Amino acid sequence: MIERVAYISMHTSPLAMPGIGNAGGMNVYLDRMARTLVSRGVDVTVFTRKTDPDQAGVVEVEAGYRVVRLVAGPVQPLRVGDLVPHVKGFAGAVMAWIAERDAQFDLVHSHYWLSGRTGVRVKRALDIPLANSFHTLGKVKDAARGPMEPPSSTERLLTEEEVIAESNCVIASTPYEFDDLLEHYAASPERLCVSPPGVDHDVFHPGDRNESRARLGLGDERIVLYVGRIQPHKGTHIAVETLAQLPDHDPDGIPIVLHIVGGASGPDGEEELARLESTVATHDLADRVRFFDPVRHPVLADHYRSADVVIVPSRSESFGLVAAEAQACGIPVVAANSGGLPYVVNASESGLLVDDNDPSAYAAAIRAVIDHASFAERLGDGAVAFSTRFSWDAAATRLLELYTGISGK
Repeated sequence: MIERVAYISMHTSPLAMPGIGNAGGMNVYLDRMARTLVSRGVDVTVFTRKTDPDQAGVVEVEAGYRVVRLVAGPVQPLRVGDLVPHVKGFAGAVMAWIAERDAQFDLVHSHYWLSGRTGVRVKRALDIPLANSFHTLGKVKDAARGPMEPPSSTERLLTEEEVIAESNCVIASTPYEFDDLLEHYAASPERLCVSPPGVDHDVFHPGDRNESRARLGLGDERIVLYVGRIQPHKGTHIAVETLAQLPDHDPDGIPIVLHIVGGASGPDGEEELARLESTVATHDLADRVRFFDPVRHPVLADHYRSADVVIVPSRSESFGLVAAEAQACGIPVVAANSGGLPYVVNASESGLLVDDNDPSAYAAAIRAVIDHASFAERLGDGAVAFSTRFSWDAAATRLLELYTGISGK
């Protein structure tokens, strides 16, 4: 039986607010998976980097689940690209912490390419199996990147190949990511595993739209909702361009607006935010676009339930947690037909999929939802039904199967 697991997450902490800086769906995954594994009797230690001098070195989140913050480079938030010189120091700090306490683990599970090197070092030093989840893949992002996005670094691509070769199990979120690992990295299929993330259905579930809007102080507009970090790869600008293609009002004369919940992220985040503001001004959309800071999950659920449709125009997603959460709340999703999103969105049953990142195509799909109440209702019902396939209990069961398979415990 698996009893103790080490999670490696150098660049972001499971305790960080999703939507800010480097924090996103991976943070949600780490936190929810740790909590669920603890409920199954597994002790989880998450190693991450300390980013504030006032942060405690160790946080006991709950019995059996702790986050260990280690010094590696300046004790401040850094962009992902600026963390590369500190990977070796972080790995050394993890090994020192383990050695000082003679900590024992059944396996190590690293997350993202930066953490993969530490995972390999822990595997070798403790002679334990290594599982790795990339969450995003450099070659896949490059295949879908836009003109405003720089290519992945050579170091990232080489590290991904090294980690794939060293891992006992590379965990893909969807069969689509499984195929990407085969196609782009020639990974050995016998060491590839599929384990989808989950959704917290206690938080994300259908509810009274009027009550949610009242809690958020919203009116009666038709709301197109974007949730996520503001960066070129997430396609936030496509959401704004899509609104420009939509009429000011629906057939009943109700205004159509766009709500963006998220913060600037990554090296181009602030530039992307400025680009969005410029696009809003160019199309005279100031009265139709509203920006919201990232929020905790209970408030985020109110944003979902307040929406008429959620737009997910990302160029690539290994999974697409926003789409899954929105559907759990009974909201139709219009998403890019790329990455793991076709696995998360049941086309024409829980939402609609759009090719080629074309704002006019997104606008047509959104109008099909907004202008046809019966269709929107059918998609909403289908979204709730389809979302039940994703739960953290099911995700933990699958993950423990994989852990047992590579450890023999």
